[in-house]
Amino acid sequence: RSKKKTMASKLLKALIRSQILPSTRRHFSAPVTTQLGEPTDDLVGNHTKKWMQDLSKKSPMELINEVPPIKVKGRTAACEGDTNPALGHPIEFICLDLHEPAVCKYCGLRYVQDHHH
Repeated sequence: RSKKKTMASKLLKALIRSQILPSTRRHFSAPVTTQLGEPTDDLVGNHTKKWMQDLSKKSPMELINEVPPIKVKGRTAACEGDTNPALGHPIEFICLDLHEPAVCKYCGLRYVQDHHH
């Protein structure tokens, strides 16, 4: 059995050396580019810069902060980001024992405990 593994390993190495199979090693010396040859760092930077120049639109954080804190009965909130699981995020259980609103780490929704005194 070990002889078969050794033969398979030698064959794989030979195929990689002959460039029939590409190497599985990653080379980090060359910059990462898109299919069009543009550096991805420039693409992300330009996209973000273009988005931030449009002052007529609100940022995602501004939009989420406009949602009032959600009142929850009990000491724990369960946040999924959306009622449709395909549009939400993994379920996050949030402890509401603090006096200030608790924030979901995925979507930023805020939750407070609904006290009935």
